[in-house]
Amino acid sequence: MKSKLHLGTAADVEAAFYDALNRGDVDALMDLWADDDEIYCIHPGGPRLCGHAAIHASWQAILERGGLQIRPSQLHETHNMMCAVHSMVEGVTSSAEEPAHLVATNIYMKTPQGWRIASRHVSVAPGPASAGAAMPSNLH
Repeated sequence: MKSKLHLGTAADVEAAFYDALNRGDVDALMDLWADDDEIYCIHPGGPRLCGHAAIHASWQAILERGGLQIRPSQLHETHNMMCAVHSMVEGVTSSAEEPAHLVATNIYMKTPQGWRIASRHVSVAPGPASAGAAMPSNLH
């Protein structure tokens, strides 16, 4: 059963998403997705995953060893009353690997339960991270 969580803005959902991701909380992360069966997620180098079951299984596998340390920066957003599109650079660190820089697009839609994630597409950023792309300690 879906959470009764009601988030007032797409930015609220985004902050909760990165918090859940960093903590490795798959259930909290999945509560942020829309109830629509048409939701999809594309992880770096991966196939398009459609629907809750496929997306949940992918996050479960990704987070089975704990949270990821992801710091979004360089946010560019467009929005209207029912949809918001956020594009950003994600700095990802883990103890086993060099820091990675990814380009992410998160699409949010306003639902009766509040704002929810409808789509997420992430790919590896080309080239090294730009020198001016310092990773902030907070989302915005």
